[in-house]
Amino acid sequence: MSFLKKIFGGKEKTDSYAFRLARARELHGQVIKYVTEQRDGNEDVVGRGGALCLKDDKFIVDTSGDRLFVCDVGMMDASYLMSGDGVVIKGPNLLEDGRERTLTAHFVYYRK
Repeated sequence: MSFLKKIFGGKEKTDSYAFRLARARELHGQVIKYVTEQRDGNEDVVGRGGALCLKDDKFIVDTSGDRLFVCDVGMMDASYLMSGDGVVIKGPNLLEDGRERTLTAHFVYYRK
């Protein structure tokens, strides 16, 4: 990255594999309080407890002792909530033959 881009900023390519891998690495090991999913206009809790994990180019959401979501990093889209208390994860779930899912994982609050 050039010196001027660092100072004045540049638009990040959020659809690149490198960006998605960096985001997955940021989220790796994050402890989850609960996970929600939008269903029929309602926000339903689909899992409690667990963690986010990156393993062998796969992004995994484990909750309640079960695997809830597995997606290739290259197909995953993850964006933080504005509050910073969670992340919205969107992508094809390999556990359900590639059905597109959008999950919101809310983090456990730890004072730093």
